[in-house]
Amino acid sequence: MTTDVPRYDRRAASRVLACLAQPGLFDTPLRTPEQLRVEYTSAALRTEPNSHLTYSQRLYLERFMRPCRPYQVTSATHRITWTDSDGVPNTGHYRSDGLGPIMPIAVREAALVLWHAIAANTELARRVSALGPRDHAVLNGTTTDHEPFEIFRVGIEATGRALAQHALLARQTPYRSPAEFAQGMHDSGIFAAVATRWYWELQASTYRRGMIPVTLASQPDGTVRYTAETVATLRAMKDATIDDAHLVMRRATTSEGLSSAEAIAKYHEELDLISRQYALLPAGTRPACLAAMPHQLDGAHYSLLPLVVDQFVAVFDRIAARCELVEVPGDLDELTADDPASAEDQVFYVPDMNCKHCVRTITGVLENMGIKVAEIDLISKRVVAEFRSPRNRARAFEAIRDGGYNPVADKPAQQPTESAV
Repeated sequence: MTTDVPRYDRRAASRVLACLAQPGLFDTPLRTPEQLRVEYTSAALRTEPNSHLTYSQRLYLERFMRPCRPYQVTSATHRITWTDSDGVPNTGHYRSDGLGPIMPIAVREAALVLWHAIAANTELARRVSALGPRDHAVLNGTTTDHEPFEIFRVGIEATGRALAQHALLARQTPYRSPAEFAQGMHDSGIFAAVATRWYWELQASTYRRGMIPVTLASQPDGTVRYTAETVATLRAMKDATIDDAHLVMRRATTSEGLSSAEAIAKYHEELDLISRQYALLPAGTRPACLAAMPHQLDGAHYSLLPLVVDQFVAVFDRIAARCELVEVPGDLDELTADDPASAEDQVFYVPDMNCKHCVRTITGVLENMGIKVAEIDLISKRVVAEFRSPRNRARAFEAIRDGGYNPVADKPAQQPTESAV
């Protein structure tokens, strides 16, 4: 038996990552900007009649969040768009009765600082290059992002998502500034709660839609906790997701006679929607976040998650204090909003369109609005659609954002590769 055959083993994969990170994940200087001026546009979310949820939020709730109920979900009041310091367009959400747009913007900038730090860590790169076939086989068989640098990047991004998403609940906490809130989430163990109680796709998808199925309760010591109802609901949603993943795999491996690898290849998109990482869990096994697993390394206890959270909160604090936010008007000119769309108006880009499922989703959103898609290219992220007017285009962009994607008018800047940063 060779050692380079993909092998599903969550604890082994977690240990590979811990061994890479433990000598020093952020050993290079963390370069935070002295001052950062960010221009952003803001638009109020349009909720359904007699509801606090948008159409997209309600559909996602009904399809993927059983048994969660609408009253258990808090929605953002506004969506913002801005371009980060790497030149990449972004979208985020905030509540008007909360901490405002500083949260998603500073979260993104903190993630960039940490991404650049690990990309510049030559010792980490050396350790990654020294991984053997057995380690790569474990990562390939267990994780969606097989390369260690990408796994660390996604983990940093997920940490930021958790902070920005929970900021929708700031009014349920005693914290009144971005720095207080971030430190409060840290001291309250909320990042660990997300890692252990949520399932992966729920956090990513609800974040993109500006919603969170959580209620916080203040404690006498000044920290906050998930309510008992929240804990029970998150567990029930995770269990339902695991059951769905197992159902897909059982159908494929028994009724269709496919191997596990063939089943995942055939039902890749379906499993991605319900969280692919649970498809191979043995029956009765509880899933565990790779970063949250503890290990004994060099005779001491080590866990990757606290390291990332500590650094993220510290960097976020510095950036939030140095950010100058300037709201600018949206691109829609009311004098020409209903004029026929120009040829230039027909072209746009979706930087986070990464697979054929994304292509089908974006195409479906546009076609459901009566907008014909003339061309859509997954490699260049370019879409050509027959918009009727600038207003029609703006509404289509809003619908695409409700679906969890970030359309932009201009071709996005090239993100630096790991070796070029």
